[in-house]
Amino acid sequence: MAEFLWKGRTASGDMQSGEITAENPQDVYKVLREKKIVPVSVKSKPKEITLPFLKKGVGLRDISVFTRQFSTMISAGLPLIKCLEIQVEQVQSPTFKSVLKRVISDVEGGTTLADAMRKHKNVFTELYVNMVSAGEQGGALDTILEKLAEYLEKSAEIIRKIKGAMIYPTMIVLVSIGAIAILLLFVIPTFAKMYTGLGQSLPLPTRIVMMASALLKKYIILITGILIGLFFAIKAYYKTEDGHLRLDAITLKIPIMGDLMLKQSLSRFSRTLSTLLGSGVNILDALEITAKTSGNKVIENAIMRARTSIAQGESIAAPLAKEKGLFPPMVIQMITIGEQTGGLETMLAKVADFYDAEVDQAVENLMSAIEPIVIVFLGVIVGGMVMAMYLPIFKLASAFIGGG
Repeated sequence: MAEFLWKGRTASGDMQSGEITAENPQDVYKVLREKKIVPVSVKSKPKEITLPFLKKGVGLRDISVFTRQFSTMISAGLPLIKCLEIQVEQVQSPTFKSVLKRVISDVEGGTTLADAMRKHKNVFTELYVNMVSAGEQGGALDTILEKLAEYLEKSAEIIRKIKGAMIYPTMIVLVSIGAIAILLLFVIPTFAKMYTGLGQSLPLPTRIVMMASALLKKYIILITGILIGLFFAIKAYYKTEDGHLRLDAITLKIPIMGDLMLKQSLSRFSRTLSTLLGSGVNILDALEITAKTSGNKVIENAIMRARTSIAQGESIAAPLAKEKGLFPPMVIQMITIGEQTGGLETMLAKVADFYDAEVDQAVENLMSAIEPIVIVFLGVIVGGMVMAMYLPIFKLASAFIGGG
């Protein structure tokens, strides 16, 4: 498929122009004739040269705003194509604009909205596409889009809170590393030169700090290279099935942070499953999509094992209860009540609301715990290094006073 720029004259004599994605120019002429537009010119769209690291993607906030506006326009009775064309003019991201233009072209060519979106997995997730598909099939696209907008807005809010909570401790850690590096590279060598001519044995802490400073100065390029290599090695390992599972399992065991990650995953699991079931997606498909969007491989595997049991005739709660340490008794009880009363969607929404509040509290706990830990760590390391370099001076002063 390629993109073509066209100009044409309508039946009323007005000139119009636009873009169409098609196999060849002949297909473009065919689409224009079907729209009762007389083609004036059709040419291939020039390729845009963009550097990968400068290319801006489509963020969750972009999708969330688009969905909310799209839902409002569909509810107001505007035609689908018109809604999408208005969105093309409103979205800020060039990447998103390009994707929406392709979606419009596909829909105009007879493709369903869900199938048109499915071609752009880097923008529209499987959850998004399946919900849109359910809305189209059930004739309730406006309702589904509204639910989807609410889901995306709440997801974006949780992510924003967690990112916001991590900014302060991250900055403290970076400042700490910078302060330690400056001390080792520039301050300690000055003391080392001063102590070289003393001709006396230096205290052990002083020798350790001086040795660390000398090693860092001598092998700074090697150490930097090792750290960068280690970062990319961990990143590559995380992309493997085994690495993804092991590192996610370790994350869940980290004090305070692991609790936050688990609560976030439980909130996402409950809200995603509730939203999908409320949109008419069958339970097995809903569980598979929910597993893929859980954000943690351990949780994903647990949900998929539960899905296998459910496919064999078990209830939803029973297999989840077997996943020790992942799904608390409260979650299991709420799901059980939902299954028994036929209100599973509502119960899952209540669980999601509960864990949203728990995530807020976990974020506060994380902030309260990290700040003193980092400050104490910085004080001990930096203060210890400074004290170590002043020990010889104190020793000399003591000897002088004792000799006097």
